[in-house]
Amino acid sequence: MSITLHLAQPGSTELSHYEGAIVILRNGGGGFGSGAAALDALSGGAISRAAEAPRFTGKAGECIDLLAPQGLKARRVVVLDLGPAEVLTPLIASRAGSALARHLETEAEPAALMLFECGAGPLATDAVLAQLVLGMRLGNYRFEMMAKADRPFDLALTLETTETASLPRSEALAEGVSLARSLVNYPASHLNPDTFADYLNPLREAGIGIEVLECADLERLGMGAVLAVGNGSARAPRVIVLSYKGAEGQPLALVGKGMCFDAGGLAIKTGPQMFTMKGDMGGAAAVIGAMLALARQKAAVHVVGVLGVAENMLSGSSYKPGDVVSTMSGRTVEVFDTDCEGRMVLADVLHYTATRFEPKAIIDLATLTYSVMRGLGHVFAGLFATHDALADALLAAGEATGERFWRLPLDPAYDENLKSPIADLRQHGRDLEDGDAPVAAAFLKNFAEGVPYVHLDIAGKELIDEDRPHARAGGAGFGVQLLEEWISSGAAAAFRAGA
Repeated sequence: MSITLHLAQPGSTELSHYEGAIVILRNGGGGFGSGAAALDALSGGAISRAAEAPRFTGKAGECIDLLAPQGLKARRVVVLDLGPAEVLTPLIASRAGSALARHLETEAEPAALMLFECGAGPLATDAVLAQLVLGMRLGNYRFEMMAKADRPFDLALTLETTETASLPRSEALAEGVSLARSLVNYPASHLNPDTFADYLNPLREAGIGIEVLECADLERLGMGAVLAVGNGSARAPRVIVLSYKGAEGQPLALVGKGMCFDAGGLAIKTGPQMFTMKGDMGGAAAVIGAMLALARQKAAVHVVGVLGVAENMLSGSSYKPGDVVSTMSGRTVEVFDTDCEGRMVLADVLHYTATRFEPKAIIDLATLTYSVMRGLGHVFAGLFATHDALADALLAAGEATGERFWRLPLDPAYDENLKSPIADLRQHGRDLEDGDAPVAAAFLKNFAEGVPYVHLDIAGKELIDEDRPHARAGGAGFGVQLLEEWISSGAAAAFRAGA
């Protein structure tokens, strides 16, 4: 990130003499606040006339540029619309900020953002500011291995406001999302089970405890499912435990699938399917990003994150269809499809999390099934839950952040698909064409050991192939904002108090 913020009292920058870009906010085609109106008067009304252009419809995120207006020293004045004040939400404001960042990229020069009156609405001024800055930072993200021509632009942004209470959360969240995006973007040649912990230095700096369980530890604990999946790779699997204790009491547990590369094992994927498999650790990336965001803002919560990190490769030592694998819980699992490795890793990690930490709730995130992508497309991710209030709070957080989920059934009828004649559980249903996402959720539920549990199947959300409002093509950092919103909004605290 290369947006540098400078805070200033309203009027202190003497914007009539400011030589950079001046950004003025307005709501849904309405008038300007007093400060912006004064600048408009100095320009002889040029700013307001430009804002009346037919293509400026009052939609959030629309920008109008006025170059070198007479009466001002500014090289350009940008009018950014936030849409009608009465319907302005944090998500709309952050998307407007992202649009502004892309608009300002055309000329990398200092800019001053005037937060004069934006009209009455549900959001306080500091919340508008925080969301605008969040959107600008998310829109400005670039992966460090990208071509030099696509580097983030440098912007010194002066904020004319005294309302800054929400800024620390915004800054922390942007850092968490950016880290998650970078982790997903790294190729498996760089990010793999051997090197994964090396990428967690930002968490260490933020005060998050990091414990790495090596192969010998997994063997001692009896994590046969994690070991079976990792057997085919030259790089041994790990389980990584993250701990942030900003409060006392039972923790909330976040579990992430961290498959650094998934070739499918002996059930090898096709070439096109395999190309995006560097992102099969998107669930782990979301947990990492969310915990960094919470630690950076010093949130008063106790959260643990547990990541199952492995590669699913094929070799003479790969686990095979028909194998019976013993898990840490003592349950045995009959393997059907070696490309269903995510649920195998999560089986051990969920049991470990439930029994070691006795958390108030467990939320797992995993790029788990093609089935959920076929069923929901790219609009929603899938949510399965054993606890209604927990599910409702996460669904609400998803709507607030734009990371949307649709609740799918976690019904005992799916348990029929898990019956095996030679093991306690079958890994996959008998019918390959039957819906696999709810069968996978039914399988995983067994290993949450009765703890209130939500499984988030985020397959297809880890990478995007075209620019979106908050992100460029590549790693999306999906799930970070959802988790942070659920915890920071107080919904998680309410659950802990009332569950």
